[in-house]
Amino acid sequence: MTRASFFRITLLPLFTAAAAIVLPLSATPSFAQAPGKTKIVLIAGVKSHPSGQHEFRAGGTLLARALNEQSSLPLDVVLVTEGWPKDESVFDGAKAVICYADGGGKHPFVGHLEKVDSLAKAGVGIMCMHYGVEVVPDQAGKEFTRWIGGFYEGGFSVNPHWDAATEAALDHPVGRGVKPVTVNDEWYFRMRFPEPPVHSTLLKATPTRALIKRYIHWNEGADAELGKPQTLMWGVQRPDGGRGVGFTGGHWHRNWAIDDFRKVVLNAIVWTAGLDVPEGGVKSQPITEAQLNENLDEKTPMEHVNLPSPKDLTLPTAEPVGNRGPGVKPAAPAKPTSAPAPAPAKQP
Repeated sequence: MTRASFFRITLLPLFTAAAAIVLPLSATPSFAQAPGKTKIVLIAGVKSHPSGQHEFRAGGTLLARALNEQSSLPLDVVLVTEGWPKDESVFDGAKAVICYADGGGKHPFVGHLEKVDSLAKAGVGIMCMHYGVEVVPDQAGKEFTRWIGGFYEGGFSVNPHWDAATEAALDHPVGRGVKPVTVNDEWYFRMRFPEPPVHSTLLKATPTRALIKRYIHWNEGADAELGKPQTLMWGVQRPDGGRGVGFTGGHWHRNWAIDDFRKVVLNAIVWTAGLDVPEGGVKSQPITEAQLNENLDEKTPMEHVNLPSPKDLTLPTAEPVGNRGPGVKPAAPAKPTSAPAPAPAKQP
């Protein structure tokens, strides 16, 4: 399917892994706000990365189902698949737009910045997750700083896979009911925040060399951040009355089955929509292995997604790397510590 599709999770039963979940866009779709409910639009990006990674559609389905059917909150979450919607009337009446998708130059907001800005200026909350927090600075950096308080900048920010001992901000509504939990994910850090910062840290952890299991992009500036608490989720209360959130986790699909990982994201979505987060946090039911494997994008090869386990935290520590990634200049070669040996004398 090449165009965005829409569905309301509440209209769908639980699916098997082989079931098709995307309802095609009809000629006259209706996205009217459900009476008495707060409408949230969740944009799930196009197929990306190997199976079990960046499963935007399947992950978005789990989050939407939890909010609509399990939270006991008056919510109407409309899930948009395949990126930016063809019919922008889906945003009518929405109190928040959540984007879980690839970013950079492929970000769903690129090409639609004026529309997103008009929503933000009207007080609509904006939340971006994982790769969705990354944009090209000259393309949308100012907008993202205004909408969610910061962004991932290639060449400055970094994205290793590491075992983060996460701690939620218990003095903020998003941290309600969220217990500390260690999660292996592609946790970005060293985000590009303005000076002075306008955000509140909602989730943090401290990276060390020993905790990093894979380096993707890295730079010398990140070396100095090791051993210091890093912001993994942040939030802003904007002057326009809306709220913004950035969340750097969400690479591995399996992690949605971790209760406190899922809860902090559900709390953040509800808060972004301008609602009060319940005491104890947003409720949701445990996710089974069968449910993790529903609605996965068709990829080659397809991988079965296992439930999270302690084995996820036993990967070997990665060997440190130098500067690498987009926008990063390779480190200069080391200068010789002594004068080179003289060339041998020529034979007569």
